[in-house]
Amino acid sequence: MSEMLKETNLTESVDVERTMLPLLPLKNVVILPKSIVPIIVGRSLSIKAVEAALKQDHTLFITSQKDQEVETPGKDDLFSYGTRATILKVSHMPNGALKILAEGICRAKIDEFTETDGFITVSYTDLPTTSLEKEVELEAIWRQLEELYHTYSQLNDKAPADLVESVKTPLEIDYITDTIAVHIANLTLLDRQKLLETADLSERMIALCRMLQKEIEILQTEQRIRGRIQTQVEKSQREYYLTEQMKAIQKELGREDQAVEIDQIRAKTKKMNLPKDAQEKVEKELRRLEQMPSLSSEAVVSRNYVDWITSLPWSKETKDTISLTQAERILHNNHFGLQKAKERIVEFLAAKKFSKKLDRSPILCLVGPPGVGKTSLAESIAQSVGREFVRISLGGIRDEAEIRGHRRTYIGALPGKIIQAMKKAGVTNPVILLDEIDKISHDLHGDPSSALLEVLDPEQNKSFVDHFLDTEYDLSKVMFIATANVMENIPYPLYDRLEVITLSGYTDEEKREIAKQFLVPKNLSELDLTKRQFQISDSIIDMLIHEYTKEAGVRQLERLVAKLMRKAIQKFLKDKSLKHIKVTPECAKEWLGNIAFKKTSLSQTTER
Repeated sequence: MSEMLKETNLTESVDVERTMLPLLPLKNVVILPKSIVPIIVGRSLSIKAVEAALKQDHTLFITSQKDQEVETPGKDDLFSYGTRATILKVSHMPNGALKILAEGICRAKIDEFTETDGFITVSYTDLPTTSLEKEVELEAIWRQLEELYHTYSQLNDKAPADLVESVKTPLEIDYITDTIAVHIANLTLLDRQKLLETADLSERMIALCRMLQKEIEILQTEQRIRGRIQTQVEKSQREYYLTEQMKAIQKELGREDQAVEIDQIRAKTKKMNLPKDAQEKVEKELRRLEQMPSLSSEAVVSRNYVDWITSLPWSKETKDTISLTQAERILHNNHFGLQKAKERIVEFLAAKKFSKKLDRSPILCLVGPPGVGKTSLAESIAQSVGREFVRISLGGIRDEAEIRGHRRTYIGALPGKIIQAMKKAGVTNPVILLDEIDKISHDLHGDPSSALLEVLDPEQNKSFVDHFLDTEYDLSKVMFIATANVMENIPYPLYDRLEVITLSGYTDEEKREIAKQFLVPKNLSELDLTKRQFQISDSIIDMLIHEYTKEAGVRQLERLVAKLMRKAIQKFLKDKSLKHIKVTPECAKEWLGNIAFKKTSLSQTTER
């Protein structure tokens, strides 16, 4: 080899006289010298070029298109460097196209384009292979190329390993260099075109070395990925193979996971107009999810956090429909008596409507014994203003985390009751009932009443921070209503933020009317009875009030009415001939048992 390395023209002698040849433009294909390639010829200008070549000496000029979308390429759409080639074989296909087998002969450059009879002919100049004068440098480059190809063939089974063996002359190096380029399957069109346009052998070999080095790095990366995937598959089920393979590849390449689920979450958060801090935290968790196995405990925690953030209302709200006439009608239809409480509630709604400052209005606290209608009054207020209603029971709460939520470092952590209520409401301006606020206690885990101070303070609740969410959430649009049985048990800092409406117990006459107008119709409807089937007189209702109940409200009275109806249903089922039942004092005593209370001459009741 060393004897011939000093040659400056390494190709065989060629005729450099300019001649005209038919031009065959190709898409996504570059023909290198000495390579034999099958080509499907379907375009009219290409078929005519092949037919013209067959009429002469089977020689044509092949070059590639710059834009693969162009169907009728012109001079500017084609590379000026191509290959002089010869047609070895032609076969006709059923659809009229031709299939040819072409062999590249020599690099060449187009000098002129000429359109002839529906195809293009070109004049050209052959480009003989040249090389360096220094044989040592050429041999060093060849050894580097030989070593790289040997490594490449070990990584790629489709590349023939013996291709570079027994190469002795520069002519063989020239041929083998182009052949190596043919066997690198993943070279781009521009890479192949660059090799075609490089007539200097040493420069072409250096360029090919760079391309081989890049392909080797890619193949080695793929090999590492396959090794990692194999380890993962051995530790987990085979069903997750494709998922884990994708994650391993994306982790190696440093790309973000484009999984459909995460894309949907990202699109959803953009539509939700999340605050900047919340958006950043969601994005951070999504990036963590992309890098973690889907079934890992960390992924479950992150997914749970993202689900909570995206399920909360951040901007959706209902439109207030405060109508004093409608509010009075709703309160009258839903509640009997309680005139002072109703008047105060209507005043409260009137002030809200007039001032328009819904986030600075006082917080109502309905105080009264059990069963007087505190919860139902709060529901009526929500109905009057057209807002969603959510109830939070505070009875027995001793841990501050029940209000503020648990930090995500705890197993099974969840947001506090306030955030849970907001999720349930689905809007940013619901009516939230803080039921039994006087039953809050405290222990070593903190004081829940202190957490409620921030919730109820208009100056602070617009930036309420739940420990689980760890980001600010605006509660300023929420209408809070509290209830309590005993005013003295409400912690003073909370009491100071409340406007108390006292609900006294019902009189016997009010209880009778409540039973007739509300309790009896309600239970008849629930048990599918009619007024004709079940008849109860005022005297029986008075009997229930005086002799079987001793309460400020009507809960026990409702239970007794329901019990009488259930007993009546039993009678109907046992005796099909019965059409209706009228409750008598004897029936009441039989079905309810002995009287529990007896009225004395001083209008006082004593318990038996």
